[in-house]
Amino acid sequence: MPDPVAASSLSISTLAIMYFGDVVFAISGALTAARYKMDVLGFVLIGTITGIGGGTTRDLLLGRTVWWTQNPLELILCVAAALITFLFIKHDISNRKGMIWSDALGLSVFGVVGCHVALEFGSPFIIAVFMGMVTATGGGVIRDVLTNTQPMILCGQVYATAALVGSLSYASLRYFGLSEIPGEALSCAAAFALRASAIVFDIRTGPPGEFIRIGKSTGDESK
Repeated sequence: MPDPVAASSLSISTLAIMYFGDVVFAISGALTAARYKMDVLGFVLIGTITGIGGGTTRDLLLGRTVWWTQNPLELILCVAAALITFLFIKHDISNRKGMIWSDALGLSVFGVVGCHVALEFGSPFIIAVFMGMVTATGGGVIRDVLTNTQPMILCGQVYATAALVGSLSYASLRYFGLSEIPGEALSCAAAFALRASAIVFDIRTGPPGEFIRIGKSTGDESK
């Protein structure tokens, strides 16, 4: 039986930012495929998994019908974004700037979408916040594992933290009665601002004794 929550709970605004996140995450996956000189199927595979991986993980953890199995538009958008990227990439990508910035956009919106979905499903506040973070980071982690790249979530990047800020902001604003669209806009902006600041100023967290570090370092991946 189709999950009625999956079929009816997402508003137009939430669907819009979700589909936007699918596209930019799929592009980030496709750009990673370009760096490794993959063929068209590699572009589609990595791009699509990056786009839908986080949401799929969230739905499986919640015991909820996986959204794109009932509404294939999400899958189609990811495939299309990956194919278009393949057609426009004419040479090897020697740096990660495009991937990192498209990933940052996807991260900022998926944290909010994931939290919204979990709240509508009836999850407690803290679970909804966690599911927002899972939705935002899951696709990128799968992409990096498949391409044998150190996941950004594991190398001191302000990555999961930015997703958590977006998710927590959205859950908190909704709890205090702010309507959906302003809550989504403010929360996405907060997550993106934090991630963008971390990229621009190379803000990273460190091991014990080095809680945070600011400043460019040799071999910076975002160059």
